[in-house]
Amino acid sequence: MGIILAEAIGIYDGKYVAQTQSYGPEARGGLSKAEVVVSNEEIDYPKAMKLDLLLAMNQKSCDDYYMDLKPDGVLIVDSTFVTQVPNLKAFQIPFTRIAREKFKKEMVANIIALGAITKLTPVVTSRAIESAVLARVPKGTEKLNHDALKTGMAAAKKVMKNIVPQTNSEWADEDT
Repeated sequence: MGIILAEAIGIYDGKYVAQTQSYGPEARGGLSKAEVVVSNEEIDYPKAMKLDLLLAMNQKSCDDYYMDLKPDGVLIVDSTFVTQVPNLKAFQIPFTRIAREKFKKEMVANIIALGAITKLTPVVTSRAIESAVLARVPKGTEKLNHDALKTGMAAAKKVMKNIVPQTNSEWADEDT
């Protein structure tokens, strides 16, 4: 997810970008962290000092990294797994639940989240993220991932309008 975002910003939006990642000893299913540093000028230090954006896909990530978020930073959480949100202004979208219900594949939750980032923040353009996703996903999954990206964009628009779905089926039936 961090690599795709960095490529979208660096290659397709033409900004300077540095991307780093770390994984816990559990690797698959365990805690992982990706940082993407973005600038209009050359980057002299590739690690994030204070975060403008934090996307937490689980409660532990939210708990561990929330204090690194700037006071005016944007917090986006996967409300499927993040139930204790430290900031009432956080954008809460059930990325994993949407992936399960609409696509029957949890693996696209991260692509749904990337779609939401494009609508909730100015960090990357929709055109750039779409190009990067389609260039990175395995051959034969382009339509699935494109649809997941568009679903994330639509979910973000709902959250911005404060229209929260009342039923699970409303997410699953979203026309994108």
